[in-house]
Amino acid sequence: MATLKSLQNRTKKEIKKVKDLKELDLIFRKYLGKKGEIILLLKSLKKIPKGKRAKKGGEINLLKEFVEKAIKEKTEKIKEKGRAEALKKEKIDVTAPGKKITFGHLHPLTQVQRRVEEIFQSMGFSIVEGPEVENEWYNFDALNVPQDHPARDLQDTFFIKQKDREKLTNQEKLIMRTHTSPVQIRYMEKNHPPLRIIVPGRVFRHEATDASHEANFYHIEGLMVDKNISVANFKAVIQKFFRRFFEREIQIRLIPCYFPFTEPSFEVDITCLTCNGKGCSACQKTGWMEMMGAGMVHPQVFKNSGLNPKEWHSAERSREPRSAWQGFAFGMGSDRLAMMKYKINYIRLFYSGDLRFLQHF
Repeated sequence: MATLKSLQNRTKKEIKKVKDLKELDLIFRKYLGKKGEIILLLKSLKKIPKGKRAKKGGEINLLKEFVEKAIKEKTEKIKEKGRAEALKKEKIDVTAPGKKITFGHLHPLTQVQRRVEEIFQSMGFSIVEGPEVENEWYNFDALNVPQDHPARDLQDTFFIKQKDREKLTNQEKLIMRTHTSPVQIRYMEKNHPPLRIIVPGRVFRHEATDASHEANFYHIEGLMVDKNISVANFKAVIQKFFRRFFEREIQIRLIPCYFPFTEPSFEVDITCLTCNGKGCSACQKTGWMEMMGAGMVHPQVFKNSGLNPKEWHSAERSREPRSAWQGFAFGMGSDRLAMMKYKINYIRLFYSGDLRFLQHF
């Protein structure tokens, strides 16, 4: 009896000193675990004479119930204390100023692309997409750039590694597209004029990177085909686009140029927005910035797309007003538009992932 009493006093003191549930669990195992002191006492009852076994067993069970109750009460106290401390830490000061919620936003290049799409859609153009992995036929040959054409050297291309590539046809040879212009061929193959489309998308060129050039950038191809379309139509469309995109009056000029898929061809310059046409280092003191290449779609491109070239040539030879399909095409970089709009002088900032830069937009 004295032994059980002392054991009860000892457990009472140990439970009282416990500070957390981990310590309390150790005490539970010490006394009520499989090899705990109280459990071993219960197991030893079989060695006691039957006459004394019932009384001894009752006393041990009373001790066991006492310890279980003490541990349960201590557990509740520890949990209650923990909840009180947590509540104290989570206390809200209603007089404190609120924390500003940070919202994410679209990347500046995405914003520019969506604005371009919005403007051209308002002028009746449709948005068309095409594959980034292209074949040589659509990227070069169909656009009047054959294998031995000198203009082929103007394109620095990422070629896809293929087994026995030299034995493949140009429709089978794969490359990373160098412009989104191949989509105009794909679209004209499946759709009959009149047509108004723009083709935004990512393109790839194997060239050295600098302040204004990247191996990966975004390109916007435009195409309009109808009867009696002329350079005047192109100039009106593109001048309206620049005025709405830059939200100010913009002067443009067309300079004769060369592209194998258009004839005549020209580059399109706009007033330098940095100096308002007065001349600065950005525009090399000319007051103009080159923004795109464009021209009237070459008859051979129509032929490669499945449109009847005889209809074109008969209209060319006739003194009557033209009735054949004709149109203009243009290509420009979304990155260049973004650089001009936001006055960014380093293209790689758009691809750096630096939040300090991106949060400005």
